[in-house]
Amino acid sequence: MGKDLFWKLLEPHHPKAAAFCTRLVGDRDDGDDLYQDALLAAMRKFDTLVDKTAFRAWLYRIIVNRFKNRCRGWWWRQRVELSPSRPGPASEDDPEARLEARRELERLMAVLSPLDRVIVTLHEIEGWPTADLAAVLGKPEGTIKTRIFRAKNKMRARLRRLKAVGRATSHEVCEVAYAVQRSQKAAD
Repeated sequence: MGKDLFWKLLEPHHPKAAAFCTRLVGDRDDGDDLYQDALLAAMRKFDTLVDKTAFRAWLYRIIVNRFKNRCRGWWWRQRVELSPSRPGPASEDDPEARLEARRELERLMAVLSPLDRVIVTLHEIEGWPTADLAAVLGKPEGTIKTRIFRAKNKMRARLRRLKAVGRATSHEVCEVAYAVQRSQKAAD
């Protein structure tokens, strides 16, 4: 019964959780590895989950912890690729522009700590409210809001360096992330 319930609870969250892993690591194969690793850990610990209605938050907490553990390893530092190219705006019809938008997003996210990368990905790309992030990460909502603000400032500073032009707005920082999100939804 336990395994059947696990798979039943996982089913509605599976596509988004798998996509979240891919976005975190920036590569489909590594994202699949992270997701499978997190699923194995979740299956092993499923009996410890008392409140089954909190499954989504519990699963994402496991994914986040697995991601943070991997980020401490040497392979993650070697995965970050900082190319000097500066792509134009992403077009939903142009696969090359979508790829360049993803690369631009990776360059912006490269300045973030693993936890900040998780927070920005879930909040800005996945659209999670700060209250849900607080529940998943076990931190006060005010702390989450502060981390979002600081992470955006880091990304904004990185964008300024990449573009070598005046002041960048928060909208410019998130524009690439939204373009990637739109192109991924259009592809689905």
